[in-house]
Amino acid sequence: MYDHIADAMKKPAIIKLESNLFALRFETMKLYSTITAVERLLDEGRIDTKTTLIDSSSGLYAYALAMACHKHGLKSRIVASTTINKSLAALLENLGANVEKIPAQTTLKLDQKFRVEKVLDVMKKERNHYWMRQYHDDIHYLGYEDVAKQIIREVGTENLTVVGAVGSGCSTGGITSYLRCDNEDVRLIGIEPFGSVTFGSQGVQDPDMLVAGIGSSIEFQNVRHELYDDIHWVSFNYSRVGAIHLLRDYAIFAGLSSGCAYLVARYEAEADHRGNYVFIMPDTGHRYIDAVFTGDEEVSDRDSLAPTTIHGMNEISLDWCTLNWSRRTYTIKK
Repeated sequence: MYDHIADAMKKPAIIKLESNLFALRFETMKLYSTITAVERLLDEGRIDTKTTLIDSSSGLYAYALAMACHKHGLKSRIVASTTINKSLAALLENLGANVEKIPAQTTLKLDQKFRVEKVLDVMKKERNHYWMRQYHDDIHYLGYEDVAKQIIREVGTENLTVVGAVGSGCSTGGITSYLRCDNEDVRLIGIEPFGSVTFGSQGVQDPDMLVAGIGSSIEFQNVRHELYDDIHWVSFNYSRVGAIHLLRDYAIFAGLSSGCAYLVARYEAEADHRGNYVFIMPDTGHRYIDAVFTGDEEVSDRDSLAPTTIHGMNEISLDWCTLNWSRRTYTIKK
């Protein structure tokens, strides 16, 4: 029995799709890490019931923070991206969050820059606010230890590869770091959209969109580049193909980052029958219904899609390419 709905929602389900392909399916992924982070801050006395927790978000983290604050009787304040629609904003407000939606910006870079500047302005002017710094504070890694333990119990770590969108770096980095405490040979494949600075694709723009929530126009300090074995860059259109095939073939309703993770993990698993592949599915597909699941656009056969193998970041190109990263460090160009 659970004392709060957030505790029931945070645990993922591991679903076996093929003999060596497993979906790590979250209802809303960042709940685990956010609840753990808030509880650690409370235990250490760094926040209390008079503190308002603030951060910027494009969606998932906003919901997770509102839920964590509801569970512990805290106040939350969200500086929201324009990607947060009216339905999600209403949900957040009913959970008690103060939602401040920024004016529409012409680019993702300006959107993120404006949100961060707004948070910094609030921190200067307001008392009893604590900035959660989801992109930079590695306290958000802690909640993924239990997820790693679940993978060890249900799948094991022998010949294991984790596949997931990079985003803030906490889910792929946290899960894999804890898995490597059991087996240092666990591989990690990160997925990036085009137009993101995190792994150097900012010079290649996706004509349709930047997949929300998994790329960045600013540096995220929680991304530990040296954890990744391979990087795949995947376009919006190919991510959409993956999401639609997940629904049609397995009845799993999920968003774009789940779609591209599935596409990459399936491709890798089919080429390596000895290994097990677990791909991360951060959320459901409800916020993507209009952009992904409706319309008359033809959907490509997933088996007709394959990445181009590149040998340097100067070769990054649409719609899907991959580079052997080899756990090396990387300095983001300012």
